[in-house]
Amino acid sequence: MFVTDAPYAFPLTRAIASRAGRKGRTIGEFILVGLSYANGDTPEYSRRRDYTPGPPDDPDVRSDMPGREPKFGEAAAFARFIANDVFPFVTKHYRADMHRKTFIGHSYGSLLGLEMLFGERAMFENYVLGSPSLWFGRRMMFEREKAVAASRRDIRANVLLAVGEYEAIRPGPRFNKREDLVRDMRAFKAALKSRNYPGLKVDADVIPEEDHLTVGPAVITRGLRWALPGSEE
Repeated sequence: MFVTDAPYAFPLTRAIASRAGRKGRTIGEFILVGLSYANGDTPEYSRRRDYTPGPPDDPDVRSDMPGREPKFGEAAAFARFIANDVFPFVTKHYRADMHRKTFIGHSYGSLLGLEMLFGERAMFENYVLGSPSLWFGRRMMFEREKAVAASRRDIRANVLLAVGEYEAIRPGPRFNKREDLVRDMRAFKAALKSRNYPGLKVDADVIPEEDHLTVGPAVITRGLRWALPGSEE
């Protein structure tokens, strides 16, 4: 089980599994790996660079690290780091079944997940993609999906897309004002389903009464139960 934004998601995932897993009865046991930020970088700077697939919509976006220009678009390089360094490290030091790998990401982290899903071969067996920032880079992941569909006959993976109910554009204080993640998720799911990839399974959830900042724990809980059902499920 690999989670992005490790300072937040690692302890949260561990706590959810301990509390809700019932010693493997409702969530299967797993080895948890946190994908953290680069040493010396702020979380914002690091995740902007390592999780995104290209340049941002706004060319004038500012860095939160004085004296350093903002960086974006190095998701492919970070994916290679995971494949070439993280996977071998886990294989060497832990009794891990590397044929049942699950990835959990949120927001920009879900863009990293899609980068790895759309690579030459899917790097994980299961992808839990919470609140994917499909609006990023003028919706470049929609264009990437079209290009992949034109060149590949199959993607072998299970994908769970999930967003909060309030991540849509509607009147109300908790709803989004600019980007409709609910609409985008549904459109992206429909695009993937329309390709009829034999090895791809896609599920999607809209989680009631959650927004972009509160939906994370619910995504992780649903993702764990979806990817690793326990002995009683």
